[in-house]
Amino acid sequence: MPLVLALLVFLSVSLLVLAVGWQLGHDPKLGERLERVARMGPRSLREIEMGKSLWERVLRPGLLRFGQLLSRLSPQDYRDRVRRRLLLAGSPWNLQASEFLAIKGALTIGLALMGFFIVRSFIGVLIGGLLGWLIPDFGLKAKSDRRQVQIQKSLPDTLDLLCVSVEAGLGFDAAVAKVVEKSTGPLAEEFGRLLQEIRMGKPRRAALKDMAHRSQVEDLSTFITAIIQADQLGVSIGNVLNIQSQEMRRKRRQRAEEAAMKAPIKMLFPLIFFIFPALFVVLLGPALIQIMEALQGML
Repeated sequence: MPLVLALLVFLSVSLLVLAVGWQLGHDPKLGERLERVARMGPRSLREIEMGKSLWERVLRPGLLRFGQLLSRLSPQDYRDRVRRRLLLAGSPWNLQASEFLAIKGALTIGLALMGFFIVRSFIGVLIGGLLGWLIPDFGLKAKSDRRQVQIQKSLPDTLDLLCVSVEAGLGFDAAVAKVVEKSTGPLAEEFGRLLQEIRMGKPRRAALKDMAHRSQVEDLSTFITAIIQADQLGVSIGNVLNIQSQEMRRKRRQRAEEAAMKAPIKMLFPLIFFIFPALFVVLLGPALIQIMEALQGML
């Protein structure tokens, strides 16, 4: 019996090796890739560097050095404020604070020179430089506001998915992984970062607090506080998620009702300045023309 078992194992391994070898030999794409790698051979540092794009080789290092210079010249509180703004915006394009300052500085210099060549006066330089310095801040502020609105809108549906996953028997971390798998958007990205930090060894409570600090969304901070308290007191996570989901939906309904009540006030000025004048022209125009013709006939 042992001899038969050993023979079967030998035949199985032999067949597996032959099958893999046959597959490798009949895979043209794999053969082409191996041949291409063999032709390349060892690459020098210059070849590796020249294989990068112009942005990676020249522009990005130059911006980094310029940004580091501006960082040293800027106050510490301003640098911290820029880091917080980038964090709120979700670190767009993986920008660091020094890179953002470099973009601001380059745009300021460029628009100042453009203003000088267009206006040919100090006023053009001043206006161009001011626009170049403020435009990145406005863009970053708009991106962070839009991201917070997206997080707030998607929070109730995400909590529903978390609640269903936990009630189905998954743990909190597994439920978060399910949310990351099934959802998209800024909130899913934040949950993905939360899950990554927990897997790297950070305590769950600290990772949740960091998530609330990064997002600066009141509803999300309330949810995270409830989860931390439930973890500390040993309360069922499923019940907390169910209550928080209902509360978030109630708040979303209240915000929708509030926006609907504000709509007539917001429509008042467009009606007065744009729609009513055109309406008066359509209604009173023919009558005015007839009155003018009648007056001309009398004269």
